[in-house]
Amino acid sequence: MSTVFPKSTSFISQPLTKPHKSDSITTSVSFPSNSRNRSLRTSRVRAGLIEPDGGKLVDLVVSEPRRREKKHEAAGLPRVRLTEIDLQWMHVLSEGWASPLRGFMRESEFLQTLHFNFLNLDDGSVVNMSVPIVLAIDDDQKALIGESKRVSLVDSDDNPIAILNDIEIYKHPKEERIARTWGTTAPGLPYVEEAVTNAGNWLIGGDLEVLEPVKYNDGLDRFRLSPLELRNELEKRGADAVFAFQLRNPVHNGHALLMTDTRRRLLEMGYKNPILLLHPLGGFTKADDVPLSWRMKQHEKVLEDGVLDPETTVVSIFPSPMLYAGPTEVQWHAKARINAGANFYIVGRDPAGMGHPVEKRDLYDADHGKKVLSMAPGLERLNILPFRVAAYDKTQGKMAFFDPSRAQDFLFISGTKMRALAKNRENPPDGFMCPGGWKVLVDYYDSLTLTGNTRLPEKIPV
Repeated sequence: MSTVFPKSTSFISQPLTKPHKSDSITTSVSFPSNSRNRSLRTSRVRAGLIEPDGGKLVDLVVSEPRRREKKHEAAGLPRVRLTEIDLQWMHVLSEGWASPLRGFMRESEFLQTLHFNFLNLDDGSVVNMSVPIVLAIDDDQKALIGESKRVSLVDSDDNPIAILNDIEIYKHPKEERIARTWGTTAPGLPYVEEAVTNAGNWLIGGDLEVLEPVKYNDGLDRFRLSPLELRNELEKRGADAVFAFQLRNPVHNGHALLMTDTRRRLLEMGYKNPILLLHPLGGFTKADDVPLSWRMKQHEKVLEDGVLDPETTVVSIFPSPMLYAGPTEVQWHAKARINAGANFYIVGRDPAGMGHPVEKRDLYDADHGKKVLSMAPGLERLNILPFRVAAYDKTQGKMAFFDPSRAQDFLFISGTKMRALAKNRENPPDGFMCPGGWKVLVDYYDSLTLTGNTRLPEKIPV
């Protein structure tokens, strides 16, 4: 039986179908002149998938023949109960998204991540690691562990789901962690309030053995492909280039403009079969984001309506929680996609950003994410694809590249504006989003009105 995360009633989605022809196209790639920038312009055409960090994917799930023995071992160990976000990080670690990391961070790994944004390997090389993947415990849990060098990690029902070996317990410097990860200690940071502020004063690290593959049983597990499964799928499709697009919002035609134009540019470079990895984030998100199940239904409509081509697109869920840590976090998003086989990463305005929690401004400079990615240690093998701004062109009736020489012809529809239109059951201009995808968004906000909630639980009708 697989490890199950507590989730609400499932949504069973329909198989992806081959699309009709569409007018929608995708946005363009810009090429920075700085020679340190790893842009599309300087890439060489090479067949095959990029190697994972450290040269080999980490797989921390216990092999099936040993699971009974390991469960018996876990039953006799001191227990640490995991939160839902802890479980999401365990999922990330277990499948090798953070390769070569083999468990929750010990202090040396935590400090390297916090202060340098990379980990040193035994051969002298470095791999990017910009966000701490740590497990907090309180004083009572620390006392119960005592001198034991192993602990059992348990779910909310006290079922053992993993073993942490050769453990190290060290102080949890919360203020330092928050300041260095988010660049501010202002109140109101969503992930901090959810997972850091009230967490224990100690961190426990060690080598992880996950007793069974992680499953959520929410109707979306078929989309949760591990890095190894993604690599197998990409090789099966004959991909000679993989370009990844991370998102936590519904796909509109501006996104599609970016993705299809990127594929066109790769074909012009000489690649024969570039494959898009459309990779929505599946872990914790803040309250006003559209929940995962609704986003996945909307993404399916985008493919069904022919905005993106299922033959050249792999849709999969990235299990990481969202930190909203801007340029620090976007390095993690890019690094994880290397382990999934991506050698190109699309980055736009203010990636992983949010509004300042106290002041009326953005928390991060909108251009810093793409600039940091072009210089980040350990990401040299990854080609960063920054893109120009897309907006609704009133003269063409569709999303297009913004042309400042005729700025009056363009309409910018922000995420806030998009949500307001959907909540009020108003339609955006034709060509902004495919009709099927827009209907999903309207249905989501209708469901909020019916329940009186600000955000519906992870549940949509079959």
